[in-house]
Amino acid sequence: MQALSIAEAATAPRSEREPNPETREISLLLSLALAAATLLVYLPVRGHGFTNYDDNAYITQNFNVWAGLTWKSVLWAFTSFDVANWHPLAWLSHLLDFQLFGLNASGHHQTSVLLHAINVMLLFSALRLGTRQLKASFLVAALFALHPLTVESVAWVAERKNVLCTTFWLLSLLVYGWYAKQPSWKRYLAIIASFAFALMSK
Repeated sequence: MQALSIAEAATAPRSEREPNPETREISLLLSLALAAATLLVYLPVRGHGFTNYDDNAYITQNFNVWAGLTWKSVLWAFTSFDVANWHPLAWLSHLLDFQLFGLNASGHHQTSVLLHAINVMLLFSALRLGTRQLKASFLVAALFALHPLTVESVAWVAERKNVLCTTFWLLSLLVYGWYAKQPSWKRYLAIIASFAFALMSK
């Protein structure tokens, strides 16, 4: 079967773009299997600490992050160029983690792993909807989930910006498919918002 773009798949006749209930159920099970495999493979990071390379600038020695989520720290996140970056959503995620876990590195690591698992499911959905090829979509998403090149972004707390940016970028693809089904200015704004969030994450 010839692969289609997300827009082509979204605008295809209803009979072509909507899988039968059995296929939808299989897709859901495969998506959950991908997430479970991702969480299992990255289980060891729960026991990892912070590194002394960038984690200090982002968390362990950043007293703005130590404040947790406050109006002052949120304003700082949107105006700061610390570590030579403007990525307010990445800062907000670190602020929330510190609010919840303090200097317990395990919690920070598990947030990144959870985001990666979400990204794997989002990628599987985007590929499946864009190509209508279930097996190929599953294999590509599995490769993304488990490939060694993703380890740095997932297992290094300071690289939260990578996994968070990926979340919103993949959401942008899915929202574009939603927009292509029935274009409207509200749906177009949703595309712009999700893509803007991706840019604000890294």
